[in-house]
Amino acid sequence: MIQYYRGTEQDMEVLFSAFQAGFIDYIVKLDLTMEQFAAHFFGQEGNAREHSFVAMFGDEAVGIILGGIKQYEGIQTMRCGALAVRPDLRGQGVSKELFRLHHQEAVDQGCRQLYLEVIQGNDRAIAFYNHHGYQRLYDLSYYTLTDLSGLAAKTQMNASGHGMVSITQLDSHPFAEAIQGREYFHLNWQNDLDYIHRSDKYVFYGALMNGNPVAVMAITRQGRISLLMVDKNERGHGIAQMLLNSAIRELALTRLQISFSNNARLHGFLQHLGFQRDPIQQYEMYRLL
Repeated sequence: MIQYYRGTEQDMEVLFSAFQAGFIDYIVKLDLTMEQFAAHFFGQEGNAREHSFVAMFGDEAVGIILGGIKQYEGIQTMRCGALAVRPDLRGQGVSKELFRLHHQEAVDQGCRQLYLEVIQGNDRAIAFYNHHGYQRLYDLSYYTLTDLSGLAAKTQMNASGHGMVSITQLDSHPFAEAIQGREYFHLNWQNDLDYIHRSDKYVFYGALMNGNPVAVMAITRQGRISLLMVDKNERGHGIAQMLLNSAIRELALTRLQISFSNNARLHGFLQHLGFQRDPIQQYEMYRLL
């Protein structure tokens, strides 16, 4: 008989074992140590053991759902950070019960919506989420640039006449202040300010014109861009490229990566610079409570 426990009722080793068992045949190989699992999923990802649940078959961990709560786009939101069941026990109601516990936890915590990401092509999972009232609202795409040699030339050409713009590194507080009140657009869970501030891997850049920030960027020391924002009146002048070039030079980057949801303008900008869209894409799905 399968028993269900809150994440705080089991050791991290048990949670990790359930995660490994459920994701053994996942589309993307997840090769993590227990320490990496704990640091990532219960750190920057924003999940909490008290909002997560694990399924046990005797002494074996056979299923898990991770939950994290925060104010997301102004709404108290419960995110499903992972849902996985051991392959031989799928279709026997384990996912359904884990999802029921997840939903009830969201209600008990006063959440107004549920949220998750799912890989495009994972039709079984998408059908399961649709059945439980989730709707796809955004498409999340990933882009990579491995040849950085042409970026400097494009910047020199496009930035002519803008000598008043200076690029500088910012501390996290002035970076956050610089983006307050700017033109709003959707940021997925793994790119918003809360996610960025949970990590110590980011470097913040600002483009200053007459001492005022007209563009900002948050990028990791490995070249993953979570936020790139330029004032709408200053777009098309090469300022974003100047930010990228400063990061490439100062952080000694060899590649750039970025992900975002449904932004045609940003897609065109990246295409112009030679970024390639990665084959794996995700859907962002919501359910209102």
